[in-house]
Amino acid sequence: MATARLSFQPTLKGRALRLLSRREHSRRELERKLQPYEEEPGTLAMALDELQARGFISEERVAESVLNRRASRLGSTRIRQELQDKGLDGELIARTLSGLKDSELARAREVWQRKYQALPQTPQERARQARFLLARGFAGEVVRRVLGGDPADEEA
Repeated sequence: MATARLSFQPTLKGRALRLLSRREHSRRELERKLQPYEEEPGTLAMALDELQARGFISEERVAESVLNRRASRLGSTRIRQELQDKGLDGELIARTLSGLKDSELARAREVWQRKYQALPQTPQERARQARFLLARGFAGEVVRRVLGGDPADEEA
């Protein structure tokens, strides 16, 4: 005897809540992910407006979440790019990243020390280590100071 399965189609709001239960998403991310499921124009915007009004969608929480997850491994430039990709406002991004500039050198040194234990001995090693740090979003000046090995930079 064949059992008929009921097909359950979650609503846009239900799909959004399921995505938000896993991690914080910006409104733009939710729009992109849920757009294929929108049957009538405007229903997605209404659902997201309601979720935002009820506090389920918060751009500030998204920014803080990205910052907490990524700051120990990435530089300000890369984190800024990720926040922009999520569709966050430029002013919010600037506020979120304002505290990172002070710790940029220390964070770059930590990332560098996890991968490399010694300063580069050849130009090729120096280039490889510089590319490693630059790819993680650390500024060129910070990379130069990390690879320069100048102890005076420790206090700066």
